[in-house]
Amino acid sequence: MAWNNGSMVTEFILLGLTNNPQLQVILFVFFLIIYLMIITGNTFIVIVAIKEPSLHTPMYFFLANLSSLDIIYSTSIIPRMLRDFLSTRKVISLGECVTQMYVSLGLAEVECILLGVMAYDRFVAICHPLHYMTTMRRSVCIKIATATWMCGLCLTIPSVIAVFNVDLCGRNEINHFECEIPELISISCGDTTVIDLLNLTIGPLLLVGPSIFICATYVRIIRSVLRIATSEGRRKAFSTCSSHIMVVIVLYGLPMFSYLNPRSNTDPGTVKIYTLFYTTLTPLFNPIVYTLRNNEIITALKKVTKKVT
Repeated sequence: MAWNNGSMVTEFILLGLTNNPQLQVILFVFFLIIYLMIITGNTFIVIVAIKEPSLHTPMYFFLANLSSLDIIYSTSIIPRMLRDFLSTRKVISLGECVTQMYVSLGLAEVECILLGVMAYDRFVAICHPLHYMTTMRRSVCIKIATATWMCGLCLTIPSVIAVFNVDLCGRNEINHFECEIPELISISCGDTTVIDLLNLTIGPLLLVGPSIFICATYVRIIRSVLRIATSEGRRKAFSTCSSHIMVVIVLYGLPMFSYLNPRSNTDPGTVKIYTLFYTTLTPLFNPIVYTLRNNEIITALKKVTKKVT
């Protein structure tokens, strides 16, 4: 809970991206289109992964999890942002702020872990193909996915609780378009030692940890691929990993810059731009990359579309 001179703060004012009315209308239309594309693209992937028997494999099971996550993640941020573009007073209640922070931060942490799981899936498929179906059998995949979601969502709880126990000293204006931990810390006047410790432990654990694991995994994958005798075999092996590598680069690059770079040295407008990239363009980027670079999904999508029509 956030306190204001002894009384509880019940709402926050989001300063948003801009105060220009004309620009707000343009941004509303632009991000509405982006949001509809995110929902449509990721929903298609989930439906195709469920409906098409040829995609009932661990790789597409985890991809469907990633798409489901992107749908929920973008919905926790973009609709609120769209409403604020058309509002003169961008007020968000304490409950909405807590919920938005928990869902968006929790799902971001789930996605970091999930990408590590997907890298391990590719590692087993390429480096230990004979054991793939036993190692990554359906029951195991379900347990891994469940543990991934629970781990990310549970690790978020301490940070959110700590943030909403700081003293704001009468400040309730957040210079952002969403509720984020760094922005709330910036308007606090109390002791933030606990939050700082949590950010120094949980942040690197969920950003740096999985990224190191993914890099180490792909080093072993590349070594195995280079041992494949035929160039066609190497090409197929690399093609199954290329989409995942592109998503990892986009997902980890911007958040690492945003969260590991000191906010005091970064212009607030720049922070907002980077946040926009990984909250709106990353969920859009995932289905585009996996669809355009994956013939199996394209073929399955055509089959499902024909059945519907």
